[in-house]
Amino acid sequence: MFSSLQQYILKECSEGGKTERKNFGRFYGPDSKVKKTDRVKIITQSLERLMDRGYLIGYGIRTPKKWFIKEVKITREGIKQWNKYLSRRQKKLPF
Repeated sequence: MFSSLQQYILKECSEGGKTERKNFGRFYGPDSKVKKTDRVKIITQSLERLMDRGYLIGYGIRTPKKWFIKEVKITREGIKQWNKYLSRRQKKLPF
């Protein structure tokens, strides 16, 4: 249902109010083999897809052709879907 990046985005957003976009770059870590330009493109694509589904609200500048997203906030529907996803995951055993 959600990619690993989308899971990370929803987890970060569910912890608080508005979340800055630059926080999502930590998903890749410092020694990632993905180029910085590709990271920005991938993160933007994931954010736009989550916004299209209605799980996130984007704050920033919208031009006729492009979004310049600065911050995002999770919606009630996003919280419901995230909790639903977490409840379906396999529980970890307490060893």
